[in-house]
Amino acid sequence: MSNNVSNLVFILSGPSGAGKSTLIHHAMELDPRLAFSVSHTTRPPRPGEVDGRDYYFVSRETFQKLIAENAFLEWAEVYGEFYGTSKSEIERLGRMGKDAVLDIDVQGARQVMVKLERERWVSIFILPPSLETLKQRLFSRGKDSPEQIEHRLRVAQGEIAQAGNYDYQIINGDLGRAIQQLTGIIRSERGKRRINS
Repeated sequence: MSNNVSNLVFILSGPSGAGKSTLIHHAMELDPRLAFSVSHTTRPPRPGEVDGRDYYFVSRETFQKLIAENAFLEWAEVYGEFYGTSKSEIERLGRMGKDAVLDIDVQGARQVMVKLERERWVSIFILPPSLETLKQRLFSRGKDSPEQIEHRLRVAQGEIAQAGNYDYQIINGDLGRAIQQLTGIIRSERGKRRINS
């Protein structure tokens, strides 16, 4: 990473259905200095998705080339497709005066924590109020089969077990309260950074 770019990186993880995307959307509406870090992926675009806004859609060959060039802060293969956060994306946001928000799983988060300087990142884990609530949310989304939901719940239990490795945990039961907590963490961490710099 370039030494002259020093924006903060807010790492958000949590199980599918915990409400990360909703929280990130509201936080960015309230804070113009926050920007979503757009990931690279080899999967095809879904209806309504836009290249450069939702993802950078690239071929497997291009993705493999980027891996070989050490271009990623983190990357993983999920269900046969590749996903990754590029170093250049974080630097691009920094040049715009924006702090970056990453929505990544615990595996990706660990990679970022190792590769970025400790003073650059803040890790936040979003928890559902309960596994039962998570199950209801996944069913109500209507995106997955019952078998897929059961799989997601098994994965969620493993992810939740790692919440203690994060700087902060937010229980997303009451959306308004969770948004307040997230924006409060962001303000507090920026304040600490100014004090320490």
